[in-house]
Amino acid sequence: MQVEIGGHEYTYGPRGNMTVELFYRLQREGSFAATSQINPSVYFQYFEPFLRDGTDILYLCFSSGMSGTFQSAQLAAEELQQEYPERVILCLDTLCASVGEGFLVREAVRKQAEGLSITELADWVMNHRLQVCHWFTVDTFDHLCHGGRVSSAAAVMGTALQIKPLLHVDERGCLQVIGKPRGRKKAMEAQLSRMEQGWTPETGRLVVIGHGDTPEAAARLRENVQARFPSAEIHVAEIGPIIGAHTGPGMLALIYWGNNR
Repeated sequence: MQVEIGGHEYTYGPRGNMTVELFYRLQREGSFAATSQINPSVYFQYFEPFLRDGTDILYLCFSSGMSGTFQSAQLAAEELQQEYPERVILCLDTLCASVGEGFLVREAVRKQAEGLSITELADWVMNHRLQVCHWFTVDTFDHLCHGGRVSSAAAVMGTALQIKPLLHVDERGCLQVIGKPRGRKKAMEAQLSRMEQGWTPETGRLVVIGHGDTPEAAARLRENVQARFPSAEIHVAEIGPIIGAHTGPGMLALIYWGNNR
């Protein structure tokens, strides 16, 4: 995906020129970032070599609730299907984002290893995507305000009160502010409380903790999750520029299988 920050355009992803470290350094230096959706020609460029080599494609796409990228993927797939009618090309809207999308991809790979066919795996993803629960806390209001998700007045008041907004990805795949805990400790407790209310380990024990350039906070959250949910399989990951552009440094995410999306 394309990321614009500090007046310069970068690409994040395979063969890109933007790293997570560079992105957050620029943000901490005061630069705001913007993202743009992937266009169909880029999908065509990435998909076509696999189809030419005789490989089918199951693509799990970033939530349509936050980007038009899914429509771009579909357009490319429809054109390529005409050129390669013998191949299977499936584009799925995950309704997930960032480490939440990575969570679903990781679990889909596990199911693939169990021997599911490409169509069976696509059905499994569609049946389970809304069981991926995302709970995020944000360290500052600056980037939410810049992106229009909160007003300037709310940002000023929230900063003065040391509010750490609690967000989640809803059933439409949209990012929503749903809570206003005061301070990092209470914000983390709000995340843990949501997991206590909805975690379904019978679906899977993987838990992903994501962080936006705040490894110390991620380590504390990991310790708390391990203490409360000893059977959890915890994986810590960095939150990249695409979501980071809208949330800024200090973001902390808790992702798990649950019934309280």
